[in-house]
Amino acid sequence: MTYRKSSLSVFRLSSILTMLVLLIAGCSGKNAETGKNANAYKVGLVFDVGGRGDKSFNDSAYSGLEQAKEKLGIQFDYIEPSGEGADREAALRQMAADPDVKLVIGVGLLFTDDITAIAREFPDKKFACIDYNPQPGAEIPSNLSGITFEEKKGSFLAGAIAALESKTGKIGFIGGMDSNIIRKFESGYIAGAKHVKPEIEVITGFIGMTGSAFNDPAKGKELALGQYSRGADIIYQAAGASGLGVIEAARETKKLVICTDMDQAYLAPGYVLTSMTKAVDKAVFTTVDDAMKGQFQGGKQRVFGLDGRYTDYVWNSGNDKLIDQSEHERIESIRKDILDGKIEVQE
Repeated sequence: MTYRKSSLSVFRLSSILTMLVLLIAGCSGKNAETGKNANAYKVGLVFDVGGRGDKSFNDSAYSGLEQAKEKLGIQFDYIEPSGEGADREAALRQMAADPDVKLVIGVGLLFTDDITAIAREFPDKKFACIDYNPQPGAEIPSNLSGITFEEKKGSFLAGAIAALESKTGKIGFIGGMDSNIIRKFESGYIAGAKHVKPEIEVITGFIGMTGSAFNDPAKGKELALGQYSRGADIIYQAAGASGLGVIEAARETKKLVICTDMDQAYLAPGYVLTSMTKAVDKAVFTTVDDAMKGQFQGGKQRVFGLDGRYTDYVWNSGNDKLIDQSEHERIESIRKDILDGKIEVQE
């Protein structure tokens, strides 16, 4: 487009500024996945650090949206994070301000404070937060659903599996951001391992103290190589995209890794002992479905746990040669004892 500076009107200046704003919004990572019905229910999702392609937490959330699009006919927009995700609040606000978006989802514990504040600011919108982690006793807005999983119980099972399968008597744990939720993974894993083998040694480490710790595969690999060199033959990683480095270290050293959130056996066949899965996809789908039906569960934390296998471990044709039938039966017995209250695992 050509123009003469002297002939710019206020209208044309406004148009140019609008185009720039749209361009900036596009560069921030907002994308749209549109269903067939232009008037369909619309969901806005903001990813955690690592974004799409982490082959873990974020990808599982995106899968839930795709399922909702296919089965429920929704539309959805999503925004990728930048850097350490410092623009979380702005991204959530952008979604909330969209008049077509009915439900806004934040993926990850780091959204907790921002999404709580924005839910109060936009009382006519519905919000959901994966791994919602408020301060004890904090009031949750009635239009906000705090989605949580039983990470500690799932990690207890992962620890039991590791202890049963370890040949060296040493196992490892690598967490992403050192936070109270990732500490649940660590403590549950240690408790489960010692339940099966009290003398087991567990080496632990964390990648960092900020959100970027979930997106540093190089650091994950470095820590894993260190733990394997100290005698650990199995490492449980709860580190988001950083866990990809732990998986690579397992492959290189021909040791074993336990993965998190999704079944990641396809990333290193023969080296992934199991995965402690959190059905983030099912939780996202269920939350969208409930909202569309007028059954949205706001004002509280909603737990997707061992019951119903929303929190679970993987045992299938991909790892049944690593975990035999008798060991699987032992883990299932432990799982049942947790559900029946015979084994107490406090979240």
